[in-house]
Amino acid sequence: MIERYTRPGMARVWEPGNRYRIWLEIEILAMEAMVRKGFIPADVLARVRRSAAFDIPRIDEIEKVVKHDVIAFLTSVAEHVGEDSRYLHVGMTSSDVLDTSFAVQMRQALTLLLREAKKVFEVLKKRAFEHKDTVMIGRTHGIHAEPVTFGLKMALWADEMRRNIARLRRAREVVSVGKLSGAVGTFASIDPSVEEYVCRKLSLRPAPVSTQVVQRDRHAEVFATIAIVGSSLEKFATEIRHLQRTEVREVEEFFSEGQKGSSAMPHKRNPILSENLCGLARLLRGYALTALENVPLWHERDISHSSAERVIGPDATIVLDFALARFRGLMETLVVHPDRMEKNIARTHGLLFSQRVMLALAARGLSRERAYEIVQKSAMEAWRKEKDLAGLLWKDREVRSRLSREEFRELFDRKQYLRAVDAIFDRVF
Repeated sequence: MIERYTRPGMARVWEPGNRYRIWLEIEILAMEAMVRKGFIPADVLARVRRSAAFDIPRIDEIEKVVKHDVIAFLTSVAEHVGEDSRYLHVGMTSSDVLDTSFAVQMRQALTLLLREAKKVFEVLKKRAFEHKDTVMIGRTHGIHAEPVTFGLKMALWADEMRRNIARLRRAREVVSVGKLSGAVGTFASIDPSVEEYVCRKLSLRPAPVSTQVVQRDRHAEVFATIAIVGSSLEKFATEIRHLQRTEVREVEEFFSEGQKGSSAMPHKRNPILSENLCGLARLLRGYALTALENVPLWHERDISHSSAERVIGPDATIVLDFALARFRGLMETLVVHPDRMEKNIARTHGLLFSQRVMLALAARGLSRERAYEIVQKSAMEAWRKEKDLAGLLWKDREVRSRLSREEFRELFDRKQYLRAVDAIFDRVF
């Protein structure tokens, strides 16, 4: 799945070469910090800098024997460095390297996700202004309610994406924490200044307190954020799927020349991109659950979280990166049918104006309950007989006794529903 659903930028974050480069950088930065403290000679650092390297096939070969990835890596580096390798990994435990490296990789991945989320916001903003005045029926419970505009719907989505961008920024901040505090987090064999120096150089913060690992509530928050962003995309995609239904057909995914919708039915034009997004969101929520279950570890650490993170780290970020890009492309090419929107507004014969009539009658002295009863009676007849609501209501004596013909006619002007659209856009954008 990873190879199929990735794009080159995010793929590189999780390639072994990138992981090992970060590991080596951590080891050398730790040596730098120790040189500054006088713990190891400066000439050793210079020699290590010149010779330090690793060989991925060799690491894999060693790991088959030692069954330990960090030891295999250090052994490969030692084969390049020689005797000075005894100054590598001094006072450190494997998780010092693994957790700090994972923080760097997650930071890199979240930076890419932020970049793509911002592009999604810009597309939604563009489509919002394009269709600010494109009137369509609003629906609650799937039933016609009152008019909105398609631009308002896009503004709503853009505002949600802005919140998702803020969430992703916070997630990047939360996970940007490293640790080089030794076997159980007590700095028994390494000075805290080493941790501070390495983390600062890697744009991380040192964990205020740790065990052998950085605590996994941080990671759970990150994966929960990823799941929330995916759920937002599913929400948007579900709306598109509903609006593309044959009975509605107010928008539809772009259908390219030569595209086929069904192996059996040549007429089919299916919302496949939106359906893909809904499926991917389910994966992301599953990864979030795994991250939550990684929070409780035994004592100062166990490795029950490790195997899961090796899967969910790459998968969740790659899936969301793909989903964001897919949704952006979908929205850039989304076909909007304003004529169909107008036809659908007309389908309920003016029922959308029921609240305005009720409020007007109540304002003229009727109780709200009586006004509701009068309007609902005509509305139900309009539903059953597919008759115009205005005509039915005007036959009612109480309506005519409370409202003039001109006042009644003005209640059926839909501009009143849209008078705050500009104000809402000012608030959003």
